[in-house]
Amino acid sequence: MSKSSPVVLTIAGSDCSAGAGIQADLKTFSALGCYGLTALTSVVAEVPAKVDSIQLLSAEMITAQLCILIETFPIVAAKTGMLGGKEQVAAVVAAWQPMAEKGVPLIVDPVMVATSGSRLLEDEAVKEMTQKLFPLAHLITPNIDEAATLLGGSITSREEMSDAAVTLAEKFDCAVLLKGGHLSGDAAPDILVHQKRAHWIEGRRIHGVHTHGTGCTYSSAITAGLARGLSLLDAVREGKVYVSHAIEQHYRWTTMSGSLDALNHQIEPS
Repeated sequence: MSKSSPVVLTIAGSDCSAGAGIQADLKTFSALGCYGLTALTSVVAEVPAKVDSIQLLSAEMITAQLCILIETFPIVAAKTGMLGGKEQVAAVVAAWQPMAEKGVPLIVDPVMVATSGSRLLEDEAVKEMTQKLFPLAHLITPNIDEAATLLGGSITSREEMSDAAVTLAEKFDCAVLLKGGHLSGDAAPDILVHQKRAHWIEGRRIHGVHTHGTGCTYSSAITAGLARGLSLLDAVREGKVYVSHAIEQHYRWTTMSGSLDALNHQIEPS
């Protein structure tokens, strides 16, 4: 008996440790009832605490992947993750433009720095992203460090988060989810600014888990929610619950160098 489910697309890098990047996106899509497609932008040799090396794919290869997927599948939502360089961003912009004109939502996770601290977006690509990709976005999902880079300055409090999210939404004319997981303290609040209204998405910090891929997982969960017909606010709320559970119910292995954690994507939001 044939089945169908919403088709979603991730445009991002490959993480060989499968905790972030397209691997995390695909796990999330499947857990939340969607069929996931992938357009690779890069191959990254990494583990949760270290990025060893990065190989960017050519703009031509990124374009080829996107074109054949867009021509073939009924894609209802998409997200971007690590894009890497100016040429890679430009390829995504050109290929996605017709889908944007059709109103297919695109979630842009402006991945700039890995959890380990390694730079994942070339400096010259930032301008390309903000000037050409952000205008195609339904939502951008920066963390406070990325938002600070986009605006200049620093963000260290809820009040500064609120001001930054409003400023970003006005500057780029799109919805903004500013993630507060890097704030100090026991809370991990996020703020969504959409249609000139601000919504706080509350959460608590889960201590003692050292992994990566939370931003990838969060944005892909939101993409899946939109694909299933949720409003943006409800998709963000569901995504917050999902990523929080993935952290809380994490995997852990004991290795020669100590413990190793990874997100558990095999859960459903309550």
